[in-house]
Amino acid sequence: MAHQIQGDGDRPRYAAIGERLGEEFDGVHDAATVNRCVTAARYGAEEVTGSAPPALVERIARRHLEVLATVAAEKRRRARRSSLDNAP
Repeated sequence: MAHQIQGDGDRPRYAAIGERLGEEFDGVHDAATVNRCVTAARYGAEEVTGSAPPALVERIARRHLEVLATVAAEKRRRARRSSLDNAP
């Protein structure tokens, strides 16, 4: 028997969050990354609070995506600086 996750009937609500965040982070993160963040935010909220209201899930997922974007930008900045340091 397959294990059913509590709230699976709510998938459309969370899909809408993924669509909104996908548009917001278009060109920054791919759809798979956005969906992973929404899923992680949902399960994290359920684990910590016992529920996963869409507004909370969206806030958490957005923050995760912002942090990932900041880290990626910093890595690019360091890589450019590092390559310039090696210039003759």
